[in-house]
Amino acid sequence: MEELKDLREKIDAIDQQMVDLFKQRMEVSKEVAAYKQANGLPTQDVGRERSLLAKVGERAGDELADYTQSVYRTILAAGRSYQNACSGVTSKVYETIRKALDTTPDLFPQRATVACQGVEGAYSQIACDSIFKAPTILYFNTFEHVFKAVESGMCQYGVLPIENSTAGSVLKVYELMVKHKFSIVRALRLKIDHNLLVKKGVKLAEISEVISHEQAIGQCGAFLQSMGEVKITACANTAMAAKMVAESERRDIAALSSAVCAEKYGLDVLRQSVQDQENNYTRFICISKELEIYPRADKMSVMLILKHRPGALYEVLAKFAEFNINLTKIESRPIAEREFEFRFFLDLDCPEYSDKVAQLLNDLQKQNEVCSFLGLYTEVK
Repeated sequence: MEELKDLREKIDAIDQQMVDLFKQRMEVSKEVAAYKQANGLPTQDVGRERSLLAKVGERAGDELADYTQSVYRTILAAGRSYQNACSGVTSKVYETIRKALDTTPDLFPQRATVACQGVEGAYSQIACDSIFKAPTILYFNTFEHVFKAVESGMCQYGVLPIENSTAGSVLKVYELMVKHKFSIVRALRLKIDHNLLVKKGVKLAEISEVISHEQAIGQCGAFLQSMGEVKITACANTAMAAKMVAESERRDIAALSSAVCAEKYGLDVLRQSVQDQENNYTRFICISKELEIYPRADKMSVMLILKHRPGALYEVLAKFAEFNINLTKIESRPIAEREFEFRFFLDLDCPEYSDKVAQLLNDLQKQNEVCSFLGLYTEVK
């Protein structure tokens, strides 16, 4: 044990030297930041960094080259972040957020005109009624029409499903998030119970076809498999599936939908809670045309397009660790006009909008090809 203690004391002494040298390096880095700002130069000099990494790798020797370069990548990233902070220059995103914080009312609206996909009884409608006290709901056939209704000003807000705890992300919504201008102002986690709905008196053995939304079908895979040779048909919405069954002359079709829809469309609940997982939740987002940030907002969403080079994603993820910010979701979607390049959608815990969060956004905007701020909002559970 004494030998181990002696070795640790040596390491502690070396660490102290490293800290002292790091502080000296950051002081010089601060002077570099002032020079760059005065002369209109960018914070990052890719050529300089590449040359430095090659040099330190060579000095370290073959055995330690990779480790040394890894450490220096972190040092360089810290240096860039410190230079950005020292420059005092705020990003466009920072100014936009500050304006929204100053102009958004203290209370979230209780009444509004809200766009939802589907028909009455849809889970989007149930989510909408949970977010707003007395909404006026306009129904649209597709998710895209919901975005367009908000974007055009026809509706003040729109409510859309974004992910499910069993079936994963609603990819169509993520694809539309790229095409439309919007901000997330609220989120909600809604418990989802799928039921098998049929016409009055229909028995399980009579059913030859089950219809529902593709997400609901995915969430009820085990139950559907247990039904044997039954045709599975996807439609636009779970509530629409219930309506189709109610309006059909056939008695051999059933819908996966909610108990609310059973009551509304006069159907029997033949089987209750047929989803694969009892704890089945769907997360909904509420969007607006303009950025609104209400008090006690605790979640933030951003979209990034990274520079297409080794280590780009690592550098982004390292930022969240550097600022001690919890990343709760990362979703990648292909960029259609490029080969095997991706957009990244990220959600993170953000208990308050602080200088630390502002610096994080500033760094993300500077180090990535695109950094779009999607919203700072409260998630209701």
